[in-house]
Amino acid sequence: MKFMDEFKEFVARGNVVDMAVGIVVGGAFTSIVTSLVDDIITPALALLGKLFRSGAAAAGAAEETDKLMDMQNWMIPGTAIKIGSFIQSIISFLILAFVIFCMVKGINAMRAKMDKKQEEEAAPAEAPADIKLLEEIRDALVKKN
Repeated sequence: MKFMDEFKEFVARGNVVDMAVGIVVGGAFTSIVTSLVDDIITPALALLGKLFRSGAAAAGAAEETDKLMDMQNWMIPGTAIKIGSFIQSIISFLILAFVIFCMVKGINAMRAKMDKKQEEEAAPAEAPADIKLLEEIRDALVKKN
């Protein structure tokens, strides 16, 4: 049982838990940033680049302007703005953050319970009545002398 107590003490240390939470949440947040860049920003920039290339080529011709308005010209094969994928990354992050919050809350409750147990063990026991009486007599004799 001593091994389990040592393990609980190791896990309950604040800096170990904080570091683990930081690493896991940082990794999960990385997936949100990656999704934002890969699924939203990069396709939007590609679309914007195509708009400027098409606009420059069609600057002088009216029929080219009509082609610009055609939605088929706006599509770039293999490139799409994936809002659903980005939202999925956010939801996954929120679920992970909630689970970690619950774990940290449980660890804090365990830490509080351990601290309370240590305080009870460290607190001296109440002296019996006869010992208190003897201490009062001793203190009274010290005062007389």
